[in-house]
Amino acid sequence: MLLDGLFGGRFAGEMIADKDGLFPSNVVLRAKPDDPDFVATVAREHAIGVTTGQKFLLGAWRGIPVTAFAASRLDTSSAIFTWESSGPRNPADLVGKRIGYRRGSEGEVLFDVLMAQLGLPRSQIVKVPYQDGFDALRSGAVDAVIAEVGQEFTPSDPDFARLKIIKPQDYGIHAPGLVYFASSALLQDRPSTMGQVLEGLIKGWQLVYDDYSRSVPALVGFDPAGLSADRVRLELQQQRVLIVPAAGRIAEYDESRWKMLRDALIFAKLGEETVPISQAVSYQLLRDVYRRSPNLAGPGAWSGVRAVK
Repeated sequence: MLLDGLFGGRFAGEMIADKDGLFPSNVVLRAKPDDPDFVATVAREHAIGVTTGQKFLLGAWRGIPVTAFAASRLDTSSAIFTWESSGPRNPADLVGKRIGYRRGSEGEVLFDVLMAQLGLPRSQIVKVPYQDGFDALRSGAVDAVIAEVGQEFTPSDPDFARLKIIKPQDYGIHAPGLVYFASSALLQDRPSTMGQVLEGLIKGWQLVYDDYSRSVPALVGFDPAGLSADRVRLELQQQRVLIVPAAGRIAEYDESRWKMLRDALIFAKLGEETVPISQAVSYQLLRDVYRRSPNLAGPGAWSGVRAVK
């Protein structure tokens, strides 16, 4: 299983499932940051991957033989951050302002769709590329920044309380966040193993949110030099609603989000739909796992899951 990034809160479910032996014995977890062609690497290695819905779908459109089978973050984690007292308070207030962004990122794509859907003039917004958006926000180089939730200042930073978050979901913009996918051959040839992997992922996320006093130290232990308990805890708290929904089940996605992402990528001229969503995305493994283990979705699902070691 390859992670498109460094070990941290965004991959907490995978990390805890691996640490607690919830995967089949032949599954190993590897962080694969800075891979410029991550989706192709997963296909070439006949592996399982975790990446953004955007990166997955663009890879599938390029003809890479991969299939998405479940969600990690059920919705986008991209948001607009500004200052509570002096910054823009809603998307309309962004007109005429300087917005920090990463070129070609999911956040930029969904931001453009948000502005278009609200009928706001994108031409009157100054988009400023950045290396570290929150440094740019703090220095006053931008009025707002597009970034992932959980990457902002930690609560111990004096500026944390000053932040305001404008979420695309509050304005009807929904798209798959992080998704689990695999080489199409692996999904077809090893359905039993893939079902065990998905069940392990669901239980891993349950363990993450069952008890921070156990899961946070276990996560930091993956990279004590690079991870801090405060940062990991913040990311877990900020992304919780995207992973453990109030209504719905862990790892479950729906077609409407995929359609919105497809339309957003076409609107941004980043790709063309050469492979229909129905061929790139599968729901069968999710259905099979929840049908085989219905207690995974119920109120008692978290009891009986083994403790983090």
